[in-house]
Amino acid sequence: MADFLAANLKLACSHYRSISEVCRQLAIHRAQFNKYLSGQSEPTKYNLKRIGDFFGVEDYELKLPPEQFARLIGARNTSAASGPQNDPISELFKPLHAQAGNLSRYCGYYFEYSNCMSVPGSILVSLVHLWEERGSFLFERQERQERSSAGLQQAEVRCRYLGAAFQLQDRLFLIDYESLTLNEMSQTVLIPSFKSRITRLNGLKTGVSSGDRRNPACTRVVWEFLGEEINRINAYRQVKLYRPDDPRIDDDIRERLSAGTVSNGLFEIE
Repeated sequence: MADFLAANLKLACSHYRSISEVCRQLAIHRAQFNKYLSGQSEPTKYNLKRIGDFFGVEDYELKLPPEQFARLIGARNTSAASGPQNDPISELFKPLHAQAGNLSRYCGYYFEYSNCMSVPGSILVSLVHLWEERGSFLFERQERQERSSAGLQQAEVRCRYLGAAFQLQDRLFLIDYESLTLNEMSQTVLIPSFKSRITRLNGLKTGVSSGDRRNPACTRVVWEFLGEEINRINAYRQVKLYRPDDPRIDDDIRERLSAGTVSNGLFEIE
């Protein structure tokens, strides 16, 4: 288990610029964290929970066999990435890469607000991270919901979407898949911001509900920019379902999620 934890921490840290950055955001001393990475010691239950929240996983998942953990966080296969890219899907998307605009100014973290597809009448807050990697723009979206059935206790449903983003003409296109179950894909179209400072982006998202019937659905979305670097622990704690009248959802968000016509996607932006 200790070996699994050390290997998984190294893999999770590889998604960041440096281990020092991870330690700084976690507020854990580098020397102590190095002991976790080498397998010399294990974090306390408190620190293990904090580390899990930071990387967006449960504490017990940090001790999964490395191959399972790699799939959980959507680690890229670096050996495959360095090899020849001659598969049909890569060839198909080459023109998009050539025509897509530069999304560097949009890189960072966002809260995504949407009308929940599986729990109508609720607002779902997700955490999105958009970054650049070898000239491509990738993103991760984390969702967490608590649901209860008749006579049953509440159960937590977690989803982690991984995808690619493109700017074509005057729209941002984001295509992703659910990486934990591999049973769905979704597409988001956002209206870019033409202001010097990005605050909130409006758009539409299509996909299927995560309920048993997997109904096709379309919802308005609002992306709220949080910054290039954030406290992931605090942000992840806010990823959940909210009632529409929850005071933590401001009036502007509610108006953006309900305004305009969904059928043609024409609505005003900030």
